[in-house]
Amino acid sequence: MGHAAVIGPEHRVAGWSLAGVLVRPAATPAEAVAAWAVLPDDVVLVLLTPQAAAAVEAADTPRTTPRLRAVLP
Repeated sequence: MGHAAVIGPEHRVAGWSLAGVLVRPAATPAEAVAAWAVLPDDVVLVLLTPQAAAAVEAADTPRTTPRLRAVLP
């Protein structure tokens, strides 16, 4: 069974831990890309703030494992 993670500024993502989501705070685009790069292999869904999603997409991050990306409003 896979897990979910969320990447973005701490004030936007901290609450997700209450639902059992792996929280990876990232205040800058570089931190968002770094957080993406070290996600565990069992993470199958990644929720991203718009800024984090843009950073990960712009970095052309490799998709070593199939992960569904969802951008938070």
